Amino acid sequence: MKTEQAKSNEGFKITGNWANQSKQLKSKFSQLTDSDLKFESGKENDLIQRMEKKLNKKRDEVINIIKKNHSETV
Repeated sequence: MKTEQAKSNEGFKITGNWANQSKQLKSKFSQLTDSDLKFESGKENDLIQRMEKKLNKKRDEVINIIKKNHSETV
């Protein structure tokens, strides 16, 4: 049975100015490159998978990183 957190992360969507958010993420995580952070609307899963591999983190951890970063850039 999935947790509430996992359910809410399934349909995760990137919001706000991704260019600014990706710059912040690159400064926090030096191993991330522009190609790792390339984002096309509707392809959040591709972005999350690339970040999972580079950061060696699980999906929910990556989503939480993105959400936290978004709240800091707003």
